Amino acid sequence: MACANTSWSEENFSCSICLDVFSSPVSTACGHNFCRTCITKFWDGQVKYKCPVCNKLFNTRPDLQVNTFISELAAQIRTTVRVKEQPCVEPAEVPCDVCTGTQQKAVKSCLMCSTSYCQTHLEPHHRVAGLKKHRLVEPMDRLEDRMFKKHERLLELFCQTEQTLSSLSWCLSSLSLALSSFGDATST
Repeated sequence: MACANTSWSEENFSCSICLDVFSSPVSTACGHNFCRTCITKFWDGQVKYKCPVCNKLFNTRPDLQVNTFISELAAQIRTTVRVKEQPCVEPAEVPCDVCTGTQQKAVKSCLMCSTSYCQTHLEPHHRVAGLKKHRLVEPMDRLEDRMFKKHERLLELFCQTEQTLSSLSWCLSSLSLALSSFGDATST
Protein backbone atom coordinates (compact mmCIF):
# COMPACT_ATOMS: atom_id res chain seq x y z
CA MET A 1 0.00 0.00 0.00
CA ALA A 2 1.42 3.35 -1.04
CA CYS A 3 1.83 6.00 1.59
CA ALA A 4 1.50 9.69 0.80
CA ASN A 5 4.33 11.77 2.18
CA THR A 6 2.57 14.94 3.25
CA SER A 7 4.69 17.75 4.61
CA TRP A 8 2.88 19.87 7.19
CA SER A 9 4.12 23.32 7.99
CA GLU A 10 3.35 26.03 10.51
CA GLU A 11 1.02 27.74 8.01
CA ASN A 12 -1.29 24.69 8.04
CA PHE A 13 -1.85 25.15 11.78
CA SER A 14 -2.13 28.93 12.02
CA CYS A 15 -5.15 30.84 13.27
CA SER A 16 -6.44 33.21 10.59
CA ILE A 17 -7.10 35.87 13.24
CA CYS A 18 -3.79 36.07 15.16
CA LEU A 19 -1.67 34.36 12.45
CA ASP A 20 0.16 32.27 15.08
CA VAL A 21 0.12 28.49 15.57
CA PHE A 22 -3.21 27.50 17.16
CA SER A 23 -3.57 27.77 20.91
CA SER A 24 -6.59 25.80 22.22
CA PRO A 25 -7.97 25.42 18.69
CA VAL A 26 -11.75 25.25 18.28
CA SER A 27 -13.83 24.54 15.19
CA THR A 28 -16.88 26.40 13.95
CA ALA A 29 -19.88 24.64 12.41
CA CYS A 30 -18.60 25.64 8.96
CA GLY A 31 -15.36 23.75 9.65
CA HIS A 32 -12.92 26.61 10.17
CA ASN A 33 -10.48 26.54 13.09
CA PHE A 34 -9.38 29.38 15.37
CA CYS A 35 -7.68 29.86 18.72
CA ARG A 36 -10.45 29.84 21.37
CA THR A 37 -9.33 33.25 22.66
CA CYS A 38 -9.19 34.79 19.17
CA ILE A 39 -12.68 33.73 18.05
CA THR A 40 -14.16 34.59 21.46
CA LYS A 41 -12.71 38.13 21.35
CA PHE A 42 -13.80 38.48 17.70
CA TRP A 43 -17.39 37.54 18.55
CA ASP A 44 -17.44 39.71 21.69
CA GLY A 45 -17.45 42.76 19.40
CA GLN A 46 -20.16 41.42 17.08
CA VAL A 47 -23.94 41.77 17.09
CA LYS A 48 -24.35 38.87 14.64
CA TYR A 49 -22.05 35.88 14.96
CA LYS A 50 -20.28 34.95 11.75
CA CYS A 51 -17.22 33.04 10.66
CA PRO A 52 -14.32 35.45 10.00
CA VAL A 53 -13.15 33.28 7.08
CA CYS A 54 -16.31 32.45 5.09
CA ASN A 55 -18.80 34.91 6.70
CA LYS A 56 -21.33 32.16 7.45
CA LEU A 57 -23.90 33.58 9.89
CA PHE A 58 -24.90 31.67 13.01
CA ASN A 59 -28.33 32.26 14.60
CA THR A 60 -26.87 32.06 18.11
CA ARG A 61 -23.34 32.20 19.43
CA PRO A 62 -21.87 28.76 18.71
CA ASP A 63 -20.79 26.57 21.61
CA LEU A 64 -17.14 25.91 20.77
CA GLN A 65 -15.36 22.68 21.62
CA VAL A 66 -11.60 22.17 21.54
CA ASN A 67 -10.53 20.32 18.41
CA THR A 68 -8.22 17.76 20.06
CA PHE A 69 -6.78 16.47 16.76
CA ILE A 70 -5.74 19.95 15.61
CA SER A 71 -4.59 20.77 19.15
CA GLU A 72 -2.20 17.79 19.24
CA LEU A 73 -0.83 18.55 15.77
CA ALA A 74 -0.37 22.25 16.61
CA ALA A 75 1.53 21.27 19.78
CA GLN A 76 3.84 19.08 17.68
CA ILE A 77 4.34 21.89 15.17
CA ARG A 78 5.25 24.32 17.97
CA THR A 79 7.89 21.94 19.31
CA THR A 80 9.33 20.73 15.98
CA VAL A 81 9.30 23.83 13.78
CA ARG A 82 12.64 25.48 14.12
CA VAL A 83 12.42 29.18 14.89
CA LYS A 84 13.36 31.05 11.74
CA GLU A 85 16.28 33.40 11.95
CA GLN A 86 14.68 36.80 11.98
CA PRO A 87 16.30 40.19 12.22
CA CYS A 88 16.25 41.74 15.68
CA VAL A 89 14.85 45.20 16.18
CA GLU A 90 17.57 47.85 16.10
CA PRO A 91 17.73 50.30 19.04
CA ALA A 92 16.27 53.19 16.99
CA GLU A 93 13.40 51.04 15.65
CA VAL A 94 10.00 50.38 17.21
CA PRO A 95 9.26 46.70 18.01
CA CYS A 96 5.97 44.99 17.16
CA ASP A 97 3.78 44.84 20.28
CA VAL A 98 2.16 41.56 19.16
CA CYS A 99 5.21 39.44 18.28
CA THR A 100 6.12 36.77 20.79
CA GLY A 101 9.67 35.47 20.97
CA THR A 102 11.83 37.43 18.53
CA GLN A 103 10.15 40.79 18.04
CA GLN A 104 9.98 42.14 14.52
CA LYS A 105 10.31 45.76 13.48
CA ALA A 106 6.97 47.61 13.54
CA VAL A 107 5.90 49.11 10.21
CA LYS A 108 2.81 50.97 11.49
CA SER A 109 1.16 52.00 14.75
CA CYS A 110 -2.62 52.02 15.13
CA LEU A 111 -4.04 54.99 17.05
CA MET A 112 -7.30 53.15 17.77
CA CYS A 113 -5.59 50.03 19.17
CA SER A 114 -2.63 51.91 20.73
CA THR A 115 -0.46 49.13 19.31
CA SER A 116 2.51 48.94 16.93
CA TYR A 117 2.48 46.16 14.32
CA CYS A 118 5.01 44.34 12.15
CA GLN A 119 4.00 43.55 8.54
CA THR A 120 2.57 40.14 9.50
CA HIS A 121 0.44 41.36 12.42
CA LEU A 122 -0.70 44.47 10.52
CA GLU A 123 -2.41 42.27 7.89
CA PRO A 124 -5.82 42.10 9.66
CA HIS A 125 -5.96 45.94 9.53
CA HIS A 126 -5.90 45.64 5.72
CA ARG A 127 -8.38 42.72 5.57
CA VAL A 128 -11.02 43.07 8.35
CA ALA A 129 -13.67 45.72 7.59
CA GLY A 130 -13.84 47.17 11.11
CA LEU A 131 -10.04 47.44 11.37
CA LYS A 132 -9.70 49.12 7.96
CA LYS A 133 -11.24 52.26 9.51
CA HIS A 134 -8.48 52.54 12.13
CA ARG A 135 -5.93 55.33 11.73
CA LEU A 136 -2.46 53.95 11.00
CA VAL A 137 0.63 56.12 11.46
CA GLU A 138 4.38 55.66 11.26
CA PRO A 139 5.60 53.39 14.10
CA MET A 140 5.81 55.07 17.52
CA ASP A 141 7.24 53.71 20.73
CA ARG A 142 5.11 54.09 23.93
CA LEU A 143 2.06 55.10 21.92
CA GLU A 144 -0.24 55.20 24.98
CA ASP A 145 1.97 57.90 26.54
CA ARG A 146 1.65 60.05 23.41
CA MET A 147 -2.15 60.10 23.33
CA PHE A 148 -4.19 63.08 24.60
CA LYS A 149 -6.71 61.23 26.77
CA LYS A 150 -9.37 63.97 26.70
CA HIS A 151 -9.82 63.71 22.90
CA GLU A 152 -8.20 60.30 22.27
CA ARG A 153 -5.88 61.93 19.74
CA LEU A 154 -2.14 61.98 19.26
CA LEU A 155 -0.30 64.65 21.25
CA GLU A 156 0.83 67.28 18.80
CA LEU A 157 1.52 70.64 20.51
CA PHE A 158 2.63 72.08 23.83
CA CYS A 159 -0.15 74.17 25.39
CA GLN A 160 1.26 77.22 27.21
CA THR A 161 -1.96 77.73 29.20
CA GLU A 162 -2.18 74.15 30.46
CA GLN A 163 1.61 73.59 30.47
CA THR A 164 1.11 70.16 28.89
CA LEU A 165 1.18 68.48 25.51
CA SER A 166 -2.23 68.51 23.84
CA SER A 167 -3.91 67.78 20.53
CA LEU A 168 -4.19 70.35 17.76
CA SER A 169 -7.99 70.39 18.03
CA TRP A 170 -7.79 71.21 21.77
CA CYS A 171 -5.38 74.10 21.14
CA LEU A 172 -7.53 75.50 18.32
CA SER A 173 -10.71 75.36 20.41
CA SER A 174 -8.90 77.09 23.31
CA LEU A 175 -7.55 79.73 20.93
CA SER A 176 -11.00 80.27 19.43
CA LEU A 177 -12.51 80.70 22.89
CA ALA A 178 -9.74 83.13 23.90
CA LEU A 179 -10.18 85.18 20.71
CA SER A 180 -13.94 85.38 21.14
CA SER A 181 -13.46 86.54 24.75
CA PHE A 182 -10.91 89.12 23.56
CA GLY A 183 -13.38 90.35 20.91
CA ASP A 184 -16.09 90.74 23.54
CA ALA A 185 -13.75 92.72 25.82
CA THR A 186 -12.69 95.15 23.04
CA SER A 187 -16.26 95.85 21.84
CA THR A 188 -17.42 97.28 25.21
